[in-house]
This record gives sequence, structure tokens and C-alpha cells, in this order.
Amino acid sequence: MHILIISEIFPPDMAGSSTRAHNVAKGLLAKGVKVTVLAGFPHYPTGNVPQEYRKKAFVQEYVDDIRVIRTYVPPLESKGFLKRAILFAAFVVSSIFPFVLVGRVDGVFASNPQIISAYPALVYKMLHRCPVVLNVDDLWPENLYDLGMLKSKNSRRVGEFVARLAYRKADAITPISPAYVETIVDKYSVPGDKVIVVPGGVDLSIFSSRESQAHRRGVFTIMYIGAFSPAYDFDQVLEAAKLFEREDIEIVLRGGGETAPLVRDRIRELDVRNVELVQSIVSREEVARIMAGVDLLLLPLNGTENVEKGISTKLYEYQAVGKPIICCSRGMPGRYVAETKSGIVVKPGDYEGLAEAIMYVYHNREIAKELGENGRRYVEENLSLQQIISKLISVFKAAGSSRLMRTVDV
Repeated sequence: MHILIISEIFPPDMAGSSTRAHNVAKGLLAKGVKVTVLAGFPHYPTGNVPQEYRKKAFVQEYVDDIRVIRTYVPPLESKGFLKRAILFAAFVVSSIFPFVLVGRVDGVFASNPQIISAYPALVYKMLHRCPVVLNVDDLWPENLYDLGMLKSKNSRRVGEFVARLAYRKADAITPISPAYVETIVDKYSVPGDKVIVVPGGVDLSIFSSRESQAHRRGVFTIMYIGAFSPAYDFDQVLEAAKLFEREDIEIVLRGGGETAPLVRDRIRELDVRNVELVQSIVSREEVARIMAGVDLLLLPLNGTENVEKGISTKLYEYQAVGKPIICCSRGMPGRYVAETKSGIVVKPGDYEGLAEAIMYVYHNREIAKELGENGRRYVEENLSLQQIISKLISVFKAAGSSRLMRTVDV
């Protein structure tokens, strides 16, 4: 039994789509399934391809006992539509060439880039007559409309044609959020029975609610950790921070991405003294350790319509470390936080409401503890890696991979 995962971004590159692919690979491996990952050379988001990969067509290596075949991508920063399009196109082409190295596969999980990963997956489907399960972390091209990356009618037509073909040719589709289903089924005329929601899930062996020794006693620390992308409104955070400048409260914005320089400039312009920007990309283990040492976690979404239909893996990780969450959202992320009673929801752009929510948590530590415990309990009961992988195996079975999962215990 052999599953091929196609994922342009994979550790050590850190992003939500990388985490999804890595979790699926680890989970399948733990179930006794042979796994091979086709990934791009490490490059995200800076475009800094390590020297040992350059001037090579592909490199075979192991990451956490997972066999990974790295294929060529150009050293381009993941910024703007054109550079991203070049990266995607390069990976789609280069991921097909190592088919001899990959060997016989029984199923393909097309993870990322969104939608486009279906195309190399379909090549492997033809070679091996196996099912393709298409993962949907984000709605494309719809997210690109919202972020202003696809504006002309012709580019939208092309984007929707690419999406429609990918959805229809896949044997099963696994969106991470139930809010994606309507778009996939109604807009693209996809049969509803082949669209099965499989949440991102979280590796509870890494993300723990244990308190880190790195926590600075006496300082109430609020943190956002992750990608700096156009989907987030860090101005809301900075404006809120101006309303409670005091020595025993700090906000740390940590991660990397295309909007980080803009955030840095805004901190200087507004002269915000209690916000620290830390530009660094670290492993999931280090992310877990850092989050365990703070008091409150932020998800400051800007209200973009189709982005708000998704649920970031980051939310599950926030919950897993047992910390209260403040979520700026008017869509699925906010509803999820409210329904799981793991935090406070604030409208995007409402910096006064955000400041009030922060001060409420600051002054009500027992309530904050309860919110954190609620989140941890929810992911333990519903979103462990073992539960998510069992569901994904069932999807492969339903997609017609009988020879793949004949002896695999769900």
C-alpha cells in the first residue's frame, strides 16, 4: 500500500499547507501505509533555495522517516501573483519527471498548490490507475479575487476553468471547511457525494498544553504566530495596542511573509511601544514551545469573504496548547471559536473591541483558563491526527482504492 502526496511546500518550509501535508504523511505512516512525498526544493516564502539543492533536477531525502523527493522550483520569493504562478508552474512540471523514482502507487493525495496540484496527480493516476483525492485548504481562484490578484474577466475565466477541471477529474475532494462545500458543489457542478470535509487536525504529540519554562513571569504576553499575508489585518492589532500601553502587557507578532515589512513600518509610524515584530520561521516543535509560553493567542483576520470560509490549522494548534484565543472574524473561524467556547470573537477592523477583549482576558484569568481548557478538550475529542487520518483513509476507500486499503485498519 503506497500513497503519493504532492505538496509544493513541505518542511522545513512552514505554512498551513505544509503542515497539512506533513500531518497527512505522518498519520498515514503511523497506520502502516507506505508514503512518498513529492515536494519542491525548500524555498518558502523567501525564495532562498539552499545551496545543496541548486543545479539539481531532484533530490531524495527523508523527513521524520517520510520519504521525500524534492523537485526543482526557481529561487523566487512567494510574493505577488506572477512569482507565485511561476513557482506553481515549475513545480507542476518538475513533479512529473521523478515518476520512475516514485514507483508504483495506489493513491494520490493532491495537497498543494491549491487546485493546481491536481494536474500532476492526474498524470500519476493515468500511470497507475489509482484514485486522486484533491485537498482544498483554500478556495481558488475565489481567494485570488478577494485579494485583488485576479481582476480581468479573462483571467477569472481561466482560473475557473482550471478549478472546474481539477474538481471534476478528482475522484474525491476533501475541503478543510464545511463552508467550502457550497462553492465546490454549486458553482462547479461537482456531485456532492464526492466532497467530504476533512479538517486539518493537529498533532497532539507536538502541540501540548504544558506551560513552557520560557514564559516571562509578570508580563502578560499576547501573540500572533504564522504567515504575514494580505488575509490579516495587523493595523487593527497595532491600533488596539495603542489603547493599553502599559509595562506588563506586550504583543508579539512572529513569523514571516510578504506583508512583514509593511507591519514593521506601521509599528514605527504609529510609534507603538508595546508591540514586538519577530521575523523568523521555525519548526512546528519550536512553534509549539513558543505558544505554550504565552497568555493569549491572536488570529486577526481582515474579513475577506472567501478566506473567512476556511478554518486555519493555526486555530487547532492554538487550541491544542490550551490558551485562550481572540479571533477577529465574521466568518467560519469566528463561528468555530464561539461554538467551541475557546475564545472571544471580535469584528474585523474593530480595534476598540479588540482592545476591550484583550483587557477582559487580562483581568479575568480564570475565565481565560477555562477558554483554553475548552479548546484543548475539543481538539482532543475531535481533531487528533489519528481521527483525521482515519477519516481520510475512509475517503480513499470510497474513492475506489480497494487494493490500497485492503489491510489498513481505519
